[in-house]
Amino acid sequence: MSEQSPAETALLTQQLESPDLRDRMVALASLRHVPADVALPLIKKVLNDESLQLRSMAVFALGIKVTPESYPILIDILANDPDYGIRADAAGALGYLEDIRAFEALVRAFYEDTDWLVRFSAAVSLGNLKDPRAFDLLMRALDSPEILLQQAAIAALGEIKAVSAVDRLVLFIESENWMVRQRLAEALGQLPTPKSISALKYLTKDSHPHVSAAAIICLQRLEDKEDPK
Repeated sequence: MSEQSPAETALLTQQLESPDLRDRMVALASLRHVPADVALPLIKKVLNDESLQLRSMAVFALGIKVTPESYPILIDILANDPDYGIRADAAGALGYLEDIRAFEALVRAFYEDTDWLVRFSAAVSLGNLKDPRAFDLLMRALDSPEILLQQAAIAALGEIKAVSAVDRLVLFIESENWMVRQRLAEALGQLPTPKSISALKYLTKDSHPHVSAAAIICLQRLEDKEDPK
């Protein structure tokens, strides 16, 4: 990542203050090439922008441009922003940070936020943290009527290596939603048990090509671990 000259930083600052939304969006997107310590004050300029799309981009950027300030800013947005989409973005960005301090805030968001999208992002990020303390929460999320929340919980249980969840997870093997079955295959690929292998063998014959392909790859991964060359 190249050093940013004062002139380049000044130009980005000017663009981020432009009345033209397109200018602000282009400038924010350009920050991916800028060191985190230089990018952060520029990102902060648009965190309260009138455009929700731009705000969403800025929140996401905080999860990529990691500085000591990123975490507390995201925690505050997750707890207090009035827009559920922005709160969901903050929950997702906390997962990108992979900062274990976010565990309690994400759990609180899952249980207390009234919008399922925020709860979905919190569940995904809890998987990203790979903290086994999320087990009970994720098992509860499996019972959600929201299919996307079920998918997030299945994937996250794989991420936290919750082998004890396999008996519950395999109940999704006949789900009508192929994306649930794909997430199941991917999760089972991280949970080495005889039941996981049996379920993956079944899923290799799934009618949806994405599911069968995922099952084949994950089954091979488990079998390679069982029989290392």
